Amino acid sequence: MKKNLKPFDQKFKRSKKLHKAIKINLKRRTVIVDDKLVFHKDVPVPSWIELSLIDVCNRSCSFCPKSDPKIAPDTYQKMSMLLIDKLAKDLKKMHYKGSVTLCGYGEPMLHKEIYQFCRRLAEVSFVEVVTNGDTLKPKSINQLYNSNVNKLLISLYDGPEQVIKFKKMIKEAQVPENFVILRDRWHGSDKDFGLKLTNRTGTIDIGVQDDIGKFTYCNYPSYSVLIDWNGDVFLCPQDWQRRMTTGNIMQSDFFDIWTGSTISNYRKNLLKGKRCNSPCKECNAEGTVLGKSHASAWRKIYKL
Repeated sequence: MKKNLKPFDQKFKRSKKLHKAIKINLKRRTVIVDDKLVFHKDVPVPSWIELSLIDVCNRSCSFCPKSDPKIAPDTYQKMSMLLIDKLAKDLKKMHYKGSVTLCGYGEPMLHKEIYQFCRRLAEVSFVEVVTNGDTLKPKSINQLYNSNVNKLLISLYDGPEQVIKFKKMIKEAQVPENFVILRDRWHGSDKDFGLKLTNRTGTIDIGVQDDIGKFTYCNYPSYSVLIDWNGDVFLCPQDWQRRMTTGNIMQSDFFDIWTGSTISNYRKNLLKGKRCNSPCKECNAEGTVLGKSHASAWRKIYKL
């Protein structure tokens, strides 16, 4: 189902040091995450779910764990329609109002069933696709739009000349211009590749990064999860070594996983400012930029 995002609150401010593309991304995510606080059985449900459709990428970016096959090898495993349908049913029962973002540990456009997946997920959520754009053609952009995808985010790694290329492609695809967000990622390491770099829970050390231990509180498990190709639900999208599985949606109801003891124990510690367990203790991500309303709701439930 097509949904319109509300204009971003103009009071939102970030450091001037952040790259323009980062600011735009934070604005978009803030509207989705912090304006989508929904309760089911008296607990807040997530508002941001990231899906890893396929475990392979055609690129090897130096700031990504996929650049090291010892850390994140291409296994070519892929998600099934059966899993997508199970997730959609679980989300409907939870009255889910947030986003499902197709990204994760690989390039989603390499999955041949992506259009079917998007159509099913769009019945219960806001749907975004994040891609490097290498396989895109006007026809595929049009197909994504007609599969009820709400936003297509294209990361441009090769240079500013790609902007002209993709604007032409968007026009040929005959989709609304605001359907696509072009993200400039061609910058060098001196500009952190146009990203807010993190070490992906201790797997990457490149560019200018915050020290481990600088941030202690974290809201990630209060509002988001990552679901892998096989249904494993991971604590956080930062966990590229897949160290903390909180359950599997093919074996359990998603809401039961979301409120289960494994994720609850991590959530409580992080809301107390304790990154005391792996992978959190190896992570340098600033985890409180988003999800403040969710974190506040969980604190009341846990009486923190």
